[in-house]
Amino acid sequence: MSAATALAMSAPEFRAAGTDLSERRRSGLSCGAVLDLTASPDTIGIAWGADGAARIGALTAIAAIASDTRLAQAYPGIAASAQGLATPQIRHMATLGGNLAQRSRCWYFRNPQIACLKKGGSDCPARSGNHLYHVAFDLGPCVAPHPSTMAMALLAYDAKVTTDRRSGLSITDLLGDGSNGTVDNLLAAGERIERIELPAPLTGERALYKRAISRSYAEWPLVEVCVRAVIAGGVFQEVHLTAGGIAPVPLRLTASKAALQGKPANAASAAQAAELAISGAKPLPMTGYKLELLTGLVRDVVERIAV
Repeated sequence: MSAATALAMSAPEFRAAGTDLSERRRSGLSCGAVLDLTASPDTIGIAWGADGAARIGALTAIAAIASDTRLAQAYPGIAASAQGLATPQIRHMATLGGNLAQRSRCWYFRNPQIACLKKGGSDCPARSGNHLYHVAFDLGPCVAPHPSTMAMALLAYDAKVTTDRRSGLSITDLLGDGSNGTVDNLLAAGERIERIELPAPLTGERALYKRAISRSYAEWPLVEVCVRAVIAGGVFQEVHLTAGGIAPVPLRLTASKAALQGKPANAASAAQAAELAISGAKPLPMTGYKLELLTGLVRDVVERIAV
């Protein structure tokens, strides 16, 4: 039995909407038992605390997040990220928890005949093979970028994740730091995400999301960016920048944040933040173009948020 076959027949997989799981089962990558998840008051919908903080159930559809007016006012970066994800059909089916826990989109991983690191293999075939859509920040042995847009947005908001076994997990606690190439997340076998808790929104905060894609519709992002900020007196009083599509996990753009914090909200500050966005980048031979996309997105979004 190959490593890929062993993976496919391993522990049962959870199914919510099944938008990712169904594709993996069609390809033969997943062929074991499936456990269907049933929604409960704790796992579906958006609840609000007295301080204005939101709690989103893991089985809440992406479309519900994208269309919720109150959520868009309090957490515009999360709503905008949900609106940009996939297609209307997928958004109406896909769930927040499923988006966070989805598997790698790498074509080597998706091929059931290839035993990559995530399927018990000894190496990452994308590293020496076709990695055109892979990482520009090489953080570990696997060079597939993490596929979750919502994880990238939730990282910008310092969201906490609650599972049926643990609470208070940061997005980094959930997904790791990219150094473990054998997994897409750090959930234990049989552990499931139940809800995501957001901190109370900052007074006067604004946020924007933008992605670069290879075609105009229904495409995974090559690079995506979420920026949230509080601007007062023409100065960045608070700012957070995160990016996806460039590393094995969503990244905080800490150098860009440092360049903006306490600085004038203008085009010059945006240009400096964009230049520093690629700090620490280690592109692969075929992914250098992603650095140009990243700097362009950061500059554009920061300029627009500063208006």
